[in-house]
Amino acid sequence: MTQPPAVSQAPDFEDDLKTLAVSPPQGLICEASDIFDAAAVQAELEQLASEHPPQALRGEVVKLLRNANKAGRAAIAEGFAKDPFKAQSLTRSYSYLTDGLVLTAFQVATKFLHPLSNPTVGERIAVIAVGGYGRGEMAPFSDVDLMFLTPYKITAWAESVIESMLYILWDLRLKVGHSSRTIKDCLRLGQEDFTIRTAMLEQRYLTGDAELAEELDKRLRKELFSSDAQEFVEAKLSERDQRHLKQGQRYMVEPNVKEGKGGLRDLQSLYWIAKYVYQVQDVAELVPLGLFNVEEFQSFDAAANFLWAARAHMHLTVGRATEQLSFDLQAEVASRMGYQDRAGRRGVEFFMQDYFRHATKVGDLTRILLTKLEESHKKGAPLLERIFRRRPRVKPGYKVIHNRLDIQDPDAFLNDKLNLLRIFEEGLRTGMLIHPDAMRLVSANLDLIDDEMRADKEACRIFLDLLLKHGNPERALRRMNELGVLSAFIPEFEPIVAMMQFNMYHSYTVDEHTIQVISNLTSIEKGELEDELPLSSEVIRKGLNRKVLLVAMLLHDIGKGREQDHSILGAQIARKVAPRLGLSKSDCETVEWLVRYHLLMSDMAQKRDIADPRTVRGFAKAVQTVKRLDLLLVLTVCDIRGVGPDTWNNWKAALLRALYNQTREALENGMEALNREHRGAAAKKALRAALPDWSKSDLKKETSRHYDPYWQGLHVTAHIDFAEMLRELDAKNDPGGVVIRLDPDEDRDATRACFTMWDHPGIFARVSGALALVGANVVDARSYTTKDGYVTDAFWIQDAEGHPFEASRLKRLSQMIRKTLKGEVIARDALVSRDKIKKREKAFRVPTHITFDNEGSEIYTIIEVDTRDRPGLLYDLARSLASANVYIANAVIATYGEQVVDTFYVKDMFGLKYHSLSKQKTLEKRLREAISEGAKRAGS
Repeated sequence: MTQPPAVSQAPDFEDDLKTLAVSPPQGLICEASDIFDAAAVQAELEQLASEHPPQALRGEVVKLLRNANKAGRAAIAEGFAKDPFKAQSLTRSYSYLTDGLVLTAFQVATKFLHPLSNPTVGERIAVIAVGGYGRGEMAPFSDVDLMFLTPYKITAWAESVIESMLYILWDLRLKVGHSSRTIKDCLRLGQEDFTIRTAMLEQRYLTGDAELAEELDKRLRKELFSSDAQEFVEAKLSERDQRHLKQGQRYMVEPNVKEGKGGLRDLQSLYWIAKYVYQVQDVAELVPLGLFNVEEFQSFDAAANFLWAARAHMHLTVGRATEQLSFDLQAEVASRMGYQDRAGRRGVEFFMQDYFRHATKVGDLTRILLTKLEESHKKGAPLLERIFRRRPRVKPGYKVIHNRLDIQDPDAFLNDKLNLLRIFEEGLRTGMLIHPDAMRLVSANLDLIDDEMRADKEACRIFLDLLLKHGNPERALRRMNELGVLSAFIPEFEPIVAMMQFNMYHSYTVDEHTIQVISNLTSIEKGELEDELPLSSEVIRKGLNRKVLLVAMLLHDIGKGREQDHSILGAQIARKVAPRLGLSKSDCETVEWLVRYHLLMSDMAQKRDIADPRTVRGFAKAVQTVKRLDLLLVLTVCDIRGVGPDTWNNWKAALLRALYNQTREALENGMEALNREHRGAAAKKALRAALPDWSKSDLKKETSRHYDPYWQGLHVTAHIDFAEMLRELDAKNDPGGVVIRLDPDEDRDATRACFTMWDHPGIFARVSGALALVGANVVDARSYTTKDGYVTDAFWIQDAEGHPFEASRLKRLSQMIRKTLKGEVIARDALVSRDKIKKREKAFRVPTHITFDNEGSEIYTIIEVDTRDRPGLLYDLARSLASANVYIANAVIATYGEQVVDTFYVKDMFGLKYHSLSKQKTLEKRLREAISEGAKRAGS
């Protein structure tokens, strides 16, 4: 094989570094020389080369560039801190700094480490930036994606140059993605792989052989980017769908800024598609092409700037590449970007509201561009589908474009402003999506929705019909919300649009949560949740006032984000909005009541002992009628399910079902139906029937040894367990003995842990400590002493994921609990080294509230402790109460993300309630001290 001819002269790549110094890009965040002083680096490089042999030069160059990189990054960070929204300047600046590092590394490799005095045609190389680096957009810790282009198969010289360059860049701790290819390789791989094709779409020549790079650019345009536009678009859209499936929707409260829905990758996909199909170099070029109007381009620019700014602050905060905007980062980034607390809301909540509004706008822009593409690159539907698919006929004034609902005559449409609502009704009626051109027209004319229109009876009828008459209002409500129609028609809704609640409990923004609640109702009505929600399904089947329910669902959280209690404020808002929508006086009162008390049933079920007759009696008095009870049940179920994908479980279902059934019985048959003695007699009868082999004397001993609360507080299955466990304990006659049973309670998604032992002070706390040590989350606990000196404790526990413990873990669980109860393991000492509060949870502020209630129970004082959740909290609280000689009968635990409400039913050592204010204050002080000490241990 003959050698390629020699090139007449070796190229001088020093010129590229000089060009960088003389002609830096526009719009950097500070002076170019502060970011990378190319002239100074060049001079130092010449000095180093003259002082060190090649084998020692690389290490010296790395020191030089490390200092330059450090200084440049400090200058960029300082400039960004002064103007924390100057994201585009920041991304250019990091790209400029990286250019300087890469160009210097290349010059060192080619001029000093592997010089060629007489290079052949084959010994040429071009260094090309690809991907985000090629686009000139880099976050603080973005990858440096490089392609080394050679004319033929890579030579030994080129291999040495590439290797030396990469070692220098790696020594600078840069994360380099690299490939070595010929032009032929590029064309072949680009044909086979759309990811590679996309990366090369953004290729940018850095240094080396300019003619080789230019030839690549020409051939890519001619042979690769000029065809298969439709295939490329579909590949990008498929990638987008897969990303969204993996990352979750844009309303998830810990979004992925880069890959999530409405994130940077979606904006980049729009740019890639536009560049591929329309050969534009900048998104601004889409405006004269008619693909975006000026306002839409401005939205694109604003969203890109905001998302890049947020991402850059995330990188700088953590000191490495990170894309998930976790709770702890949200608070820090919000602070760095200048968001402050005001009007009862935290600055981080305002920051996240802006984030979600930009993410929503990205979705709008995606739809607009894709529809325009569809018009010119429409993929034909399969022949049989085109022949047999029945298209619904649209009403006059509308037309169908690619199966989307569009407006025939914009001027005629706008002559009747009620059309701004009718189009959504037509979309639901036909099942069609609304064409982006129609969306543009609607969103551009929201000013037509004025007080006169809001008061128009026909407008209200259309709006209510959207909720009531078309099967599923979710799609219309979501689109109306995104276009601003919903908050224009109901201005009181506007503050909660894209509002994030900064806690771990709510997975969605407030407006999205509201729509999810309504969607849940639709699913129940369609029979899709019959097995999961039998009671709600039955209530709906029997019939209830859907108009009242849906309006209450729409308004139930409308008061959020203000200093006032959102239920109270929401009820005041509902008092104005419901009549405006045309509801009758009676219906308005019911809507107002539902909004005011939409948390009542959930609170009663999760924070109170519903086995206590007074709990149910108080709830029944508040509800008053079965109709209200039915409405509140369905609203509560849909509300809890709408909080997040994993919020609803069998435990909550069982609690709500029990509360509903008892309350309904009380409302229909009178409060006497809740009589303690009556329910106790029924429970004893059930136990006798369940133990047919027991003698009469044994049964009598068992039924007479317990006080009344025991019989109404536990299910017959627990009564059976305790009867058998007490009999076993009697037989042992061991004062230090303990009997433990751990059984899955599938109806409640928990493991029931039953304990029997001789009663002694602090036993509840010791059991709580034992359970904390094995990583068990207590969701409910009941403790009953017997008349003959035993204690029977029932705890319902879940693992860290909120599920019952697996059967394989129960033996170890039992052994650890037994060791702790016997004193072989001291819970207080062992918990010191236990789980700490996770870093992402430390940004939450959860103030502690402690209340005493002597009216909610006939025989106990109810102490409610509302505070931050953490490992071992229940143990700390129970131990604190035990040290004050407080008897704990029941503990009801309700967890809401990082917040927990532990409710204790207690009495003093004489069996009396805590009426004395001084005693209450003493107990509160002890509890607060226990919370504070435990928080220090957990590192919060």
